[in-house]
Amino acid sequence: MADPTKPDDEWRALLAARDGAPVPQGALGALFGPVLAAPTAADGCRVIGRLAQTLDGRIATAAGASQWIGGKGDILHTHRLRALCDVVLVGAGTVRHDDPRLTTREATGPNPVRVILDAHRRLPTSFGVFRDDAAPTLLVAATDGPATHGKAEVLRIPRAGDGLDLPALLRALAERGLRRIFVEGGGRTVSAFLAAGLLDRLHITVAPVILGSGIPAFSLPEAARIADGLRFAWTVHPLGEDILCDVALDRARPPVCAA
Repeated sequence: MADPTKPDDEWRALLAARDGAPVPQGALGALFGPVLAAPTAADGCRVIGRLAQTLDGRIATAAGASQWIGGKGDILHTHRLRALCDVVLVGAGTVRHDDPRLTTREATGPNPVRVILDAHRRLPTSFGVFRDDAAPTLLVAATDGPATHGKAEVLRIPRAGDGLDLPALLRALAERGLRRIFVEGGGRTVSAFLAAGLLDRLHITVAPVILGSGIPAFSLPEAARIADGLRFAWTVHPLGEDILCDVALDRARPPVCAA
């Protein structure tokens, strides 16, 4: 199999497929074709989650350091996912710890709309996503307040427990024509979409690193039995020195999260 991290004409064909052209054959087409598939859920969205973890399932040290667990191939892959999607979405913790730009500077392609989840609207406007003009930005909050947050537009979504009503968020994004949603992190945000049965696809990069401690990739209710876990089909792709597990979830919900 060709190395899917190498840019070539196939990537340019995938960018065309983003706008409706046929998905090309080849390594990149096999990897990103499911991302570009038409939405099948009633909310009209195609939702792709992504995490990079160590071999022992950690996404950061105990102190929160996480850049970068994956190698250059994972960085390129992440930026390509941004380029193929309408939205790149992260939680407030990712912004607080990493101050990410959430652009496609490592890959050819358009910058997506940046969506930041901050239910309590506690992030200051000093973070880069609220100050630069690299891409349109939405701050999603449940609290009332001004219509803007720095240069970001505020999108008010109802609460659900301690967080946000994620199904309502997807419907609101679809109403804006934003239907291909890349949930980039962090672990709690990806876990919230997984627990709610809202992920169509999950990309997990596994790096050849063992930490032995740190923040786990997923935060879900405790499972009493192996049967309470979620089993799935996956495809494994080489990603430079890492491996990428492409998981077909199709909005499946872990049994331990069932109401």
